Amino acid sequence: MFERLAHFLIRRRKAALALSLIALVVLGSIGTLLFSRMQSGGYSDPGSESARVWTILQEDFKIEAASVVLIVDSKKGDAASNSSEALALEKKVAAQPGVDRTVSYWSAGNRKEFLSKDGKAGYIFVFLSNSDEASIGATSRVLQNEFDGDEGNLRVYATGFGVFSSSVNDLIKSDLAKSESIAIPITFILLILVFGSLVASGMPLLVGLFAIIGAFFGVWLISLFADVSIFALNLITGLGLGLGIDYALLMVNRFREELHAGKNVEEAVVRTVTTAGRTIFFSGLTVAVTLGSLVLFPQYFLKSFAYASLAVVFMAIAAALVPLPAMLAILGHKVDKGVVRRSSITPKEDGGWSRIARVVMHRPVRVAFVALLFLGVLILPLKGVLFSQADERVLPASNKAAIAAQVQQDRFAGAIANPIQFLIPVSASGSYEIETYKSEIAQQEHIVALIPGAETKDYIQVQAVSDIAPRTPAGENQILKLREIPAPNGTLIGGVAADYADSQGGIKSKLPIVVTWIVIAVLLLLFMFTGSIILPFKAIVLNFISLGATIGVMKWIFVDGHLNWLVGSFTNTGTLDTSMLVLVAVTTFGLSMDYELFLLSRIKEEHDAGKGTVDSVAIGLQRSARIITAAAALLAIIFASFILSGVTSIKILGFGVAFAILLDATIIRALLVPALMRLFGEQNWWAPKALKRFTVNH
Repeated sequence: MFERLAHFLIRRRKAALALSLIALVVLGSIGTLLFSRMQSGGYSDPGSESARVWTILQEDFKIEAASVVLIVDSKKGDAASNSSEALALEKKVAAQPGVDRTVSYWSAGNRKEFLSKDGKAGYIFVFLSNSDEASIGATSRVLQNEFDGDEGNLRVYATGFGVFSSSVNDLIKSDLAKSESIAIPITFILLILVFGSLVASGMPLLVGLFAIIGAFFGVWLISLFADVSIFALNLITGLGLGLGIDYALLMVNRFREELHAGKNVEEAVVRTVTTAGRTIFFSGLTVAVTLGSLVLFPQYFLKSFAYASLAVVFMAIAAALVPLPAMLAILGHKVDKGVVRRSSITPKEDGGWSRIARVVMHRPVRVAFVALLFLGVLILPLKGVLFSQADERVLPASNKAAIAAQVQQDRFAGAIANPIQFLIPVSASGSYEIETYKSEIAQQEHIVALIPGAETKDYIQVQAVSDIAPRTPAGENQILKLREIPAPNGTLIGGVAADYADSQGGIKSKLPIVVTWIVIAVLLLLFMFTGSIILPFKAIVLNFISLGATIGVMKWIFVDGHLNWLVGSFTNTGTLDTSMLVLVAVTTFGLSMDYELFLLSRIKEEHDAGKGTVDSVAIGLQRSARIITAAAALLAIIFASFILSGVTSIKILGFGVAFAILLDATIIRALLVPALMRLFGEQNWWAPKALKRFTVNH
């Protein structure tokens, strides 16, 4: 298949490149439509109990959530004495385009639940006329810009889901532009040094551009049928550039090898596509099945990353196997034009990496022990780690939305804006049972008020106000305890805290399935590629150890509070973001397998040529380690630029992926892989004869 593709591209090189460039322009013009369709939510489990409660509240009770919550504080006097000014403000808010209605402390008859603990501040709840996230975000942004600030004798703070959503969206877009403005120039300079020539250094940008723009188009298509998170933008750009660098390095390096070995241009292209191209194909499949597993989670926040990664990976594979070989066929020896660093152009069979491999394999037990001990130390901080999800604290402390959220938490007795919702069936055995249940709820710790709600033919609504922040481990534990209270049959518990608890539960319940899928899929693909039973299991085990070390360091920094000078300021919640941690884990696992295939491909090629284990590993490492290290360093720079983001979740993503990539390219690939392969010797390649026919010929 790969050989036929190579011959076809050689014959139709100009047409293939021209059609590819036309496709790039068309896909790009449509793909930009994606930006206006992306959303900032997606943390909820749509099949959960809390989701059912919200559906019932909307459809049966006709209750809508207030997208914007204004906290109106009094500079002088108290809330009651400033009622005329507050009511005038509320009237101005209600007259804004996109606002359906408002309810406040003042217009609702001075309800004490809407009043701060010191009596100086009150709520205005703003309900919007449109329910789609784009409209909510746009209107919320206008309301925040218009009213967050001083209003005569009043100080207004804007908070609520709509404000949080628009604030995160705006910050991510500006941060993305900032990180790209830094990462891309640095990456291009390093590409020139790595490739050694100006012409060759442009190849990764070609593949990366195809991957990113193609992914925008692919995810736009998906957004017509499913919700897509704004956070996926960072993965598209980071992964697109990263895979572009990885695949272009592998292809160009192999093409140069074949030219220096005496082959003509056509022979070099064919050999490059049938070796490096095959490796890229299987490497891409491995990354795709790994990152694609995120679609198994119920939240569209995580599903979005599956959509993005699948689109990026398949576009990167296509770019590496079609326009890139066509361009190499056109350029031929001119690929080395514009020499900057001649030592990067000429491949070597013996060099620094070969010597490192031989030193490691001379003392494999000692090296493996020290490396595993080092990784074990990195894993130690994991003890006692707590997990949560994103709320306003992911924003910089100086952000208006974060300030407003902090005022709300500090000044008000309970989360009246986000009450715990109880729906008790009307068909319950009797009023005594219902009243007993309500009494039990009221007596629970941290429940500061119980508010009777509306009633339909099916349900009685009761709202409980808690003084615990809803999107926290404590809020999750409170929901779990409330659900343990004996309740009338059919009772449902919802609200923001329950939504958070159900979301965490949804991730936990799907995690074993996701891990099983990844392990089985990777084992099968690696077996098909290597023909070995031992090597796939070794790769899986080392990846899990490396992943544990990465998460340990993330906890040490983002929870224990170390290295703030490196990652910048952020609000320490004492927890790690569950969704972002899953994303980091799956992404780094997939990219690690990418490098594993790069390395094993060259080692197997040497072994199949008749060399022993030591020589195969040494030469294979020499031929691939420079590519792996360069690709890892460049990819780490791309993701490390995300650390500049003001959104803590993006900081975690950037640091986690960058650290994991560097750890994998050094400790794992340079030390542990050679050491363990030396210890296993020829058993590295063992597999039952009956299974050998399922492997790929090299």
